[in-house]
Amino acid sequence: MRIFSATDVGQKRKMNQDYVFVSGDPVGNLPNLFVVADGMGGHNAGDYASSHGVQTLVREIRNDQDYNPVKVIRYAIETANTEILERAKMDESLEGMGTTMVVCTVVGQYAYVANIGDSRLYVVQDQIRQVTRDHSLVQEMVRMGEIAPEEARNHPKKNIITRALGAETSVDVDFFDLKLEPGDIILMCSDGLTNMVEDSKIEEIVLNRETDLREKGEALVQEANSNGGKDNIAIVLIEPFADEVETC
Repeated sequence: MRIFSATDVGQKRKMNQDYVFVSGDPVGNLPNLFVVADGMGGHNAGDYASSHGVQTLVREIRNDQDYNPVKVIRYAIETANTEILERAKMDESLEGMGTTMVVCTVVGQYAYVANIGDSRLYVVQDQIRQVTRDHSLVQEMVRMGEIAPEEARNHPKKNIITRALGAETSVDVDFFDLKLEPGDIILMCSDGLTNMVEDSKIEEIVLNRETDLREKGEALVQEANSNGGKDNIAIVLIEPFADEVETC
């Protein structure tokens, strides 16, 4: 397994509210764990929501005695949601904070994925395929047929998300399981990448056979910044079936 991860503040923001966690080694009973979170809230609240949310998730997974990855991840996300809400009640400077979260673990030939918000997970081989579904107002409009998919990228309400950790006392999480094939590359990212770079360009960069995983990741960040870098950028790239465990 090869892994590369990066976060970047972008060209416009002063604070990085994106947070990633990567481990090719076991975390509790999960054989590996990968997380991308994109925080929301004024001052340091978004930064706190993403970092504390992920740290709580990882702690809960480490302590969970269950072996079912979906149950383990679901409970950890629910606990993180409760903690974010409780911290916001205790500190008025954190009021209204929240975070997206996309979580993945690879077990044998299968990836188990959880998603809340508009951070994404893709699988790339011959072409790019978005596995997660955005929980955003604009994507709901696309699904309802109210706007065309190509209108979504520049829609004035594209940043309004419909689900997040810290928004409600109960959290509605989407789960996906997918069989991986040799040669697959997993990409997890915040919307700081996908709002700045078209899927077709992401596919081109990831499928470039002249570059290694680090170079692909650095090229994605550079492309987002070259196109304006209007938000923080977070990416995790995983080659599940590479021979050795290597974290860049």
